[in-house]
Amino acid sequence: MTARLKDMTTGRPVSLIVTFALPLMIGNVFQQLYSVADSMVVGKSLGVSALAGLGASTWPNFIILGILQGLTQGFSILIAQAFGARDERRLKTAVGNSVILSSVSALILLLLGQLLLLPILHLLRTPEEVIPYALLYLRICFIGIPVIAAYNLQASILRALGDGQTPLRAMITASVINVILDLLFVIVLDFGIAGAAAATLIAQFCSCLYCFYYIRKIDLLFLQKEHLHLQKQLVSSMLSTSAPMALQNLLIAAGGMIVQSVVNRFSLLFIAGFTAGSKLHGVLEIATSSFGFAMTTYVGQNLGAKKMDRIHRGVRSALLAAVLTSLVISTVMLLSGRWILSGFVSGTEQEMAQTIDVAYRYLTIMCVCLPILYALYVFRSSLQGMGNTFLPMVSGIAELIMRTSAALILSRYIGETGVFLAEVLAWAGADVVLISSYLFTVRKVSAMLGQSTNRQKTVHP
Repeated sequence: MTARLKDMTTGRPVSLIVTFALPLMIGNVFQQLYSVADSMVVGKSLGVSALAGLGASTWPNFIILGILQGLTQGFSILIAQAFGARDERRLKTAVGNSVILSSVSALILLLLGQLLLLPILHLLRTPEEVIPYALLYLRICFIGIPVIAAYNLQASILRALGDGQTPLRAMITASVINVILDLLFVIVLDFGIAGAAAATLIAQFCSCLYCFYYIRKIDLLFLQKEHLHLQKQLVSSMLSTSAPMALQNLLIAAGGMIVQSVVNRFSLLFIAGFTAGSKLHGVLEIATSSFGFAMTTYVGQNLGAKKMDRIHRGVRSALLAAVLTSLVISTVMLLSGRWILSGFVSGTEQEMAQTIDVAYRYLTIMCVCLPILYALYVFRSSLQGMGNTFLPMVSGIAELIMRTSAALILSRYIGETGVFLAEVLAWAGADVVLISSYLFTVRKVSAMLGQSTNRQKTVHP
């Protein structure tokens, strides 16, 4: 099992980053099957209103997922740094404290999620005919919040140790189960949208069990009681790292919800088309989070090993690889987009044509501007790997301002296109903050490491 762990402090940076990111990309392909399978089965079997219900559930769902991912990824930064520094005791203590903090967070979010669902849907101005679908789907999905927290924590720990294979295999297993259960619950047993939610919940539980099965085989992660005691200084460091990441995702979700409220002012066909386009948005992002996870791990381990020159080289290599990847994905999606979108919708010929037109216009704008998004993930994750999660959070504020301003203002002057441009302008606003923040942080960290090295030389001549 330890053969799956990867030390990223030695070896050619571009090879390490790409080989680490590649399994995650494959995993993300299968992860998108969760969303795409739900949407295609629901859209084809239950109609436009049910598909719009899934669209209305996207951002409330992202709030919970974003907070949990932000927390667990923040915890994993310290784990990656401890692994790079070969500090086994600190690594185990960080893992143990992460387990406790994640468990408490999951229980709080489970309670708040169930209580605030209906008010959030009304706040989003969700059409009355759509609310029953969205509410039922989300209530069932939110039951699995502890499972989602457990999977994300386990996956983050494994990635921090350089193991991208186990989360990949867990995701493939879960995705296959999800597709099979979608077909069984929705089409064969006629459980409706509740069946789609139940299929996702069961699949998530399977991915959680898969990761746990392999984690318990790693000697480095064998914890004792002393590692499960909260340490004030460590908890403070973990929360100061992870809280801005969770808040950053919350800000992105807030902007998305505002955009969704604007979308909900348009026709039901536009909502369905925007939903279908948004699902393919996830496909466009297949490689973004993969490069992001790779850079967080790579930078975190090399910072722990105090190898700043390797961080520079790695960021440049990752940026080039990410941009090239985005161009390939954009080309494929532009060529096959209409054909894929046709699998999401049902209804009369005119309804299908209008819905697909809306979705493809949205898809085209995102494809043309996709390199902006990929650069965003490389710089943001590199900053996070260096332990700077505050400035990436500031980029989340920039995203919120740009996304909401475009949706609220541009939609009044150029209609639907203004809504589509909101996402792209949000990426651009974040990039401006992140690139300048990266350059600032690199200089600061390099100076700190240089001072530390000089002190060591003075003490140990």
